[in-house]
Amino acid sequence: MSEAQSTWRKKLDYLQQQEAIVSDPAQKFTLQEQIAEAKAKIAELEAASENHSPQVFQSDISRIVKYAPEKLIGRESETKRLNDAWAKVQNHETPRPHILTFVALGGEGKTSLVAKWAADLAAQDWPECDAVFAWSFYSQGTREQNAASSDLFLAEALRFFGDAAMAESAAGAFDKGRRLAQLAGERRALLILDGLEPLQYAPTSPLPGELKDQGLAALLKGLAANNRGLCVVTTRYPIPDLRAFSGKTVHEEKLTRLSTEAGVALLQALGVQGSLRKTIPTEKPIWNEFEKLVEDVQGHALTLQIFGQFLVRAFQSDIRRRDRVNFEKADAKIQGGHAFRAIEAYVKWMEADSDEARREVAVLKLLGLFDRPATADCIAVLRQAPVIPGLTEPLVDLKEEEDWEFSLSSLQNAKLLTVNRDAAGTLLALDAHPLLREYFAKRLKDEGGRMKGGETSSFQLAHRRLYEHLCEDTKDKPNATLEDLQPLYQAVAHGCQAGLQQEACEKVYRDRILRGTGDDGFYSTKKLGAFGSDLGAVACFFETPWHRVSPALTAAAQAWLLNEAAFRLRALGRLTESLEPMRAALERDVKRESWKEAAISASNLSELELTLGAVAGAVRDAEQSVDYADRSGDANWRYASRTTHADALHQAGRCAEAEARFSEAEQLQANDQPDYPLLYSLPGFRYCDLLLAQAEQAAWGKDEGGGMKNELLAVCRAVSERAAQTLKWAEDYNLSLLTRALDQLMLGRAALYEAMLSAASPSSFLLPTSSLDSAVSGLRRAGHQQYLPLGLLTRAWLRGLTGARSGPDSAQSDLDEAGEIAERGSMRLFMADIHLYRARLFGSLKSEVGSRNEEVKYPWESPAADLAAAEKLINDCGYHRRDAELADAKRAMLG
Repeated sequence: MSEAQSTWRKKLDYLQQQEAIVSDPAQKFTLQEQIAEAKAKIAELEAASENHSPQVFQSDISRIVKYAPEKLIGRESETKRLNDAWAKVQNHETPRPHILTFVALGGEGKTSLVAKWAADLAAQDWPECDAVFAWSFYSQGTREQNAASSDLFLAEALRFFGDAAMAESAAGAFDKGRRLAQLAGERRALLILDGLEPLQYAPTSPLPGELKDQGLAALLKGLAANNRGLCVVTTRYPIPDLRAFSGKTVHEEKLTRLSTEAGVALLQALGVQGSLRKTIPTEKPIWNEFEKLVEDVQGHALTLQIFGQFLVRAFQSDIRRRDRVNFEKADAKIQGGHAFRAIEAYVKWMEADSDEARREVAVLKLLGLFDRPATADCIAVLRQAPVIPGLTEPLVDLKEEEDWEFSLSSLQNAKLLTVNRDAAGTLLALDAHPLLREYFAKRLKDEGGRMKGGETSSFQLAHRRLYEHLCEDTKDKPNATLEDLQPLYQAVAHGCQAGLQQEACEKVYRDRILRGTGDDGFYSTKKLGAFGSDLGAVACFFETPWHRVSPALTAAAQAWLLNEAAFRLRALGRLTESLEPMRAALERDVKRESWKEAAISASNLSELELTLGAVAGAVRDAEQSVDYADRSGDANWRYASRTTHADALHQAGRCAEAEARFSEAEQLQANDQPDYPLLYSLPGFRYCDLLLAQAEQAAWGKDEGGGMKNELLAVCRAVSERAAQTLKWAEDYNLSLLTRALDQLMLGRAALYEAMLSAASPSSFLLPTSSLDSAVSGLRRAGHQQYLPLGLLTRAWLRGLTGARSGPDSAQSDLDEAGEIAERGSMRLFMADIHLYRARLFGSLKSEVGSRNEEVKYPWESPAADLAAAEKLINDCGYHRRDAELADAKRAMLG
């Protein structure tokens, strides 16, 4: 039995004993919930133990091996680094790289390098390897607007590594990423992640290179910390998220240009011919024609590949015709600068050469319609009559299918196309280098922009055909998986490119992906946790993410999509980005005098501002929300907006005003819903947070409440009763994961404060431990990153009290995770709390040995530095709720 199983069995025994003796219905219900949670956890651990012993070797490199060249030229040192890293895995050496990252501009040969290395390892029957999984993020979209996510990758990888239940659950990307890190890291597995940059912020953003995706961040950090195998990553940008591990378990390699010698060898391998006499004078040693071409393109592998094939095909392999393109005018700093010039020259020649060559150009132009491999069914639809003018004339009604196959094989031989077939030879998909797709996408769009007014372009006609095909061919399944929804996400993208934004928004995104927007709707996020995939779909409706929505949409749809973008960005922890669409949505609602929508938008904006530390703005916008809700007459929002205002007032330290607002809201709800006289869900949590504020301060002060001990204990018990009741309602009516998790969190908090104020024995902490573990787990599954620190901070407090201060599953690990989330999302109120928690939990420790026999030291700079940082944030944000707690902490630690 593992240590984790033993711990949970002890918890279960204790909970069952307590459940047998308590008589209070609320407490009994809470204990029954915790018993069920413990049983489920034990079953999960037992199943995991059975599923992973013994483990059968498995491999899936199909997504990248097709890009492996027959011979890799000029990458000997990089291949040696890969071989050395894997040899250390084989020999169980430490220290060694857990993650090896290759960084270079597009077209430098990153994919070719890792694909060839993986193919060579496969030919050796994967020495000392337990599992191999490769994924190309180029296969799910590379355009910035499409906001690629890790959703599909995580689902596929989790299934591969043996946790299908997690793959198909509504757990958030972060939770799935952590689980995948655990599964992959415990084996000598090789994980290859090719083309990570669609999930990173661009170098021009305020967060250059950082991962947009919480799932990938959790996976990579988990593997950097614990990994028996090796993860190989390729990307255009460095990954600052891994900076803490750099040079230790994470090694980053810059994949530089090909050397002159390697570039010449590549041209010769392609069949380019000519003299090697050095006749071209330069500032450096005299060059020959081959060397001049290599240096003109600065050793860019893809450009040499394309232009070399061009010379072979168009000019009888003659190197002297390198002057067909003036590469000196290309800006090497621009992504694809040299490659685009080579492609343009090649295509111009093909278009003027023959019917066969023009047919090949048409095939390549089709790929410009896709930001991922083009599936056979989509290609077949585009080839059908009627002809799409300017695009498919050479491909429709071919007399011989052999002509089509000849075009594919010619392009494949020229290294311009990757043709994917199954074992029987049936076409599955066509693909090309992302820069090649990007070139033709820009060309098609430019040609469409030059059409006469009102005339539908071939670009739009083609996208419309793809949109209609994907809509008609995709069946709506009752329990659709994320994979089942992929064609609909693609249909949204094609529909927007076709100019059908309104129809794609209503009929595909709202009706088929979300399956409505009522209580039973939002299928993709509630059931699948696909916030990232949804954000990608929403991005398609924006002309400039996240500011300008397409004017082809109605005013109501534009306002709704702004809110959709803001909500999903917020749920993914990208809070600063979500401010702009949220403010824009509010402005549109007010302008249209849509008062209910304005109340919702202002309330959401207040919540966001509060998290970001703009407390005064949060109070102001929440007050506006109340005004808009009263104008709307909507009963629900009249009390919901008041709880938002009350919470903002509470954080500003205006507790009496906050309590009056909460009481007003609860009375309004009781009048509207007589069967539910207590505020519940997030409003109920906020009210309980205010009610427990004094007990929380007294618990931190360790004065057992002073003269108010009995009153504070009564408040803790009253809050426990409230939370137990609202949790029962949540369970009875299957309310959201977030609602249930917040109820569990409040049960845990009330129990913790009561135990501390009662000076209870350590055994009494088992009850809050179970509730808080359930709360944190539920907050993770709910997929709302902005609420997760609430649970982590309280659990860190409890873990610190029970001796679990450092190491995995400890107070420190919870505080570090909360700090990472808060810092990444600029959650300044949480950052203030984290600094306070650090100082109060660890500040009194000198250097001691904890209950786990580990030496405990202050893990961060110093208690004084944390208190100073907390004080600055509290004052800067106007977070005066914490004034008294800060003063208590300063007196206790600084005198």
